[in-house]
Amino acid sequence: MTFKLLTVGIAELEVAEPPDILRTILGSCIGVCLYDNKNKIGGLSHIMLPKMNDINSNKKKYADTAIPILLEKMHKKGANADFITAKIIGGATMFNFSQKSSFMNIGQSNAISVKNTLTDLKIRIIAEELGGEFGRTIDFYMDTGAVRIKYLNKQINII
Repeated sequence: MTFKLLTVGIAELEVAEPPDILRTILGSCIGVCLYDNKNKIGGLSHIMLPKMNDINSNKKKYADTAIPILLEKMHKKGANADFITAKIIGGATMFNFSQKSSFMNIGQSNAISVKNTLTDLKIRIIAEELGGEFGRTIDFYMDTGAVRIKYLNKQINII
């Protein structure tokens, strides 16, 4: 069976079905993987910032607007809200600043906003791999819902 590897860039999102694989590369950004296990429909959103503050901006960039867009696209493909769960990955602290501020720790702010948005949408988080000091590449497999995480330091984890 031939699969397509679909790359999701910064502030983008994509929906796919088996046997395809969704891939993105994360630093302080968060990858939100939504999956309907019954219908085998998944979606990946590459969240760059916590909350939209400019109505003329790309809505796929922000946790509070991108996740509802992803959910709507999944529903149009046949996903059922009753079977959708989430895995969230990313939010690394990529730079070590001497002064701690929420602006400088965008990864943590992104993680909080993603969790709040998923809670508001009543989507259960079944796995998370957040924080750390390394960027990572994730592959999200539509046939199983598994997410393979490869850190820039070569460590690999599957959630």
